Amino acid sequence: MIDVRNEGAVAVLTMTHGKANALDVEFCTALADRFDALRGEAAKAVILTAEGKIFSAGVDLKRLSDEGPVYVRRFLPALHRLYEAVFFHPKPVVAALNGHAIAGGCVLAACADRRVMAQGTARVGTTELLVGVPLPALAFEVVRSVVPERFLPEVIYSGATYDTDMALERGWIDEVVEAEDLMEDALAVAEELAELSPAAFALTKQQLRMPVRERLDRDRAAIEAAATEIWCADDTLKRVADYVAKTLRK
Repeated sequence: MIDVRNEGAVAVLTMTHGKANALDVEFCTALADRFDALRGEAAKAVILTAEGKIFSAGVDLKRLSDEGPVYVRRFLPALHRLYEAVFFHPKPVVAALNGHAIAGGCVLAACADRRVMAQGTARVGTTELLVGVPLPALAFEVVRSVVPERFLPEVIYSGATYDTDMALERGWIDEVVEAEDLMEDALAVAEELAELSPAAFALTKQQLRMPVRERLDRDRAAIEAAATEIWCADDTLKRVADYVAKTLRK
């Protein structure tokens, strides 16, 4: 599911979960476990990337549709734990987007402190409302933390996916580089961040994330309960099944 190597002070995590790194219970758990383990390891920064043309296509919708509410109620906490493990990680995290980052995969990339994307035909965006599901509490907060306020309604309501230039403008990514230079440039960014005082960086990041943590402490239980009911509803699962069928026909 995840290949791990070290480049000096930087841990490089390469997602290898199927063709699209679709997010399911097992993959979310494995990736969250890996990020949690990195807290106690020597690496001073982390790069998250993938191989091929897809960074992550987001939630495994077919499994969601096939396994229904029982699976959904297992999956959403695992998804939250993954986003929490990356977004609140005390070390610098750089996402190296090798390809498409869609829906939950886009949110996963947005959890990173910096996002470097390869120039090309890849798209980035949150398509959840097109599928028929709301963003869970932390996913929404992650999106709000990177997308400028004036673009938030467009980005979320439209379900649009953006090319690299538009993704840069909308805040999804910080830098666009030639595909062949992606890992070299991402490593340069990670190494620069790794040179900072670990304690100073961790505290500063904690302060930057504090408003999100406070909103989650206040509102998460109610929002997650409502979101879970929507995700589990018969109408929602039918919409998901229809979306999967439509996608497979393309």
